[in-house]
Amino acid sequence: MLKDLFIALSQNQYLNSAAKKYGLKLGAQNVVAGTNIEETIKSIKELNAHGIACTVDNLGEFVYKKEEAIEAKEQILKVIESIHENQVDAHISLKPTQLGLDIDYTFCLNNLKEIVDKANEYNIFVNFDMEDYGHLDPSFTILDELSEEYENVGTVIQAYFHRAVDDIQKYKNYRLRIVKGAYKEPEELAYQDKKDIDANFVKLIEWHLLNGKFTSIATHDHHVINHVKEFVKKNNIPNDKFEFQMLYGFRKDLQLKLASEGYNFCTYVPFGKDWYGYFMRRLAERPQNLNLVVKQVFNKKTNTVIGVAAGAFLLGRMSKKNKNK
Repeated sequence: MLKDLFIALSQNQYLNSAAKKYGLKLGAQNVVAGTNIEETIKSIKELNAHGIACTVDNLGEFVYKKEEAIEAKEQILKVIESIHENQVDAHISLKPTQLGLDIDYTFCLNNLKEIVDKANEYNIFVNFDMEDYGHLDPSFTILDELSEEYENVGTVIQAYFHRAVDDIQKYKNYRLRIVKGAYKEPEELAYQDKKDIDANFVKLIEWHLLNGKFTSIATHDHHVINHVKEFVKKNNIPNDKFEFQMLYGFRKDLQLKLASEGYNFCTYVPFGKDWYGYFMRRLAERPQNLNLVVKQVFNKKTNTVIGVAAGAFLLGRMSKKNKNK
């Protein structure tokens, strides 16, 4: 029920618009690196100093106008330039929908090509984040088209999809990030039980470690991490074939520990004013994440579930109040 609540909230355009007005409220400042490029580069430098690489996501949701997609493209191009100018260890993660996939396929393809081309000029990798099921095929098709000309592209495989096994085999020669999945999907398309998702997640990780190009293992679960450590040791898989990934602001001690142990580590660094949908999906993915963000708004004795739900409710109320003025 809690997961469904936060997924529903993440898809609420009304609350998303309100969140942009009120900035990084409700504890989101703990999981978003900043609202502008300068703040984000500073965060990246701090992580790099600990031997941690970064993948940078210019946050954006509900893009249905060409002007918004072009604005997102220009911002990402600025991020690429800033990564190059500051010589930080970072690459790009992006969502095709933010670049116009829901507007026009060719328009989106051209935007992405401009981004990938600029990144390729500076030898910067670009990862295509995968979204809900309805966007998978067109996103993969764009990846296919761009990979005919560029090698600095990769994507994400979501373990909760039944099709994930086929997708990972098809894209085994790409750099892949393997995740569990963060959208609400019907049972005919995706596993619903956590045990089934976890089992498929580990299965995909092992397969790509043995057969793939480079594997980004995106998890905060120390049980999975420990399993991977034993698996790579047992199968003589070198460290330069994989990395662990976690989200900015989560399990900082474990991030530092893994980096200090000599493992490749990459932190997913989101930034921007359009933080709301991302934030809600992080809460939906892992209820434990609530404990990491509520303290900034509510005292420690406040129930976390009530706290964040109340925060979302208040955000909506504030927006309605201003709208009625």
